[in-house]
Amino acid sequence: MFIVSLFKRISDNIRANINSLLDKAEDPEKMLDQYLRDMAEDITDAEAAVARQLAVARKFKAQMEEALNLVEKRGDQAVEALQKEREDLARKALEDKKVNKVKAENYRRQYENNQSTAELLKSQLKEMKSEYEKLRVKREVLAARAQSAKAQKEIYGVIGSFGQESARRDFERMEDKVLRMEAEAQVAAEFSGAEKSLDEELKALGDDDIDQELASLKESLLTKKE
Repeated sequence: MFIVSLFKRISDNIRANINSLLDKAEDPEKMLDQYLRDMAEDITDAEAAVARQLAVARKFKAQMEEALNLVEKRGDQAVEALQKEREDLARKALEDKKVNKVKAENYRRQYENNQSTAELLKSQLKEMKSEYEKLRVKREVLAARAQSAKAQKEIYGVIGSFGQESARRDFERMEDKVLRMEAEAQVAAEFSGAEKSLDEELKALGDDDIDQELASLKESLLTKKE
């Protein structure tokens, strides 16, 4: 029962719809890796089961061969006993020969049944390993496709953001702010220039008074000399 249930579980795993599992996975690569790890563990369990089954088959084969050898030996011993006129020993040898012949037949059936089961399990194990290798290769392809899809999604997401109205509004708002800053700077410069012009005008006025006073002094000196 253990072997049957083990291989049924493994067979169900192999036939599972991997695409439906990937649809539920947030990270397809991690899901694929976990799936392959589970399969590898199942294969290890199956290998152990096959080994045990083969060991049982070999045991029955050894017991069968041992019983057959004893059948042959007891037959020879019966002949030898009769040759020595020991009919009683010959009878006992033949009786034991009969018992071991029955044993050998039972061991033969057990051996053939277990060997047949072992061969079936070996065939299923071979299929499992073949399926595992196929899925391992498929994993690389699916992982590459997943990475490509993720990259495309990110790129298209960035490209799409360029066309969003909110982005244009943000740029227009920044442009208006820059224009206001430039206007404020210009107004500040004009006010600064007006104040400077007033100082220069006042200074200029002061210079004219000095020139007039100097001219008046010169005229006064000229008058005295005359």
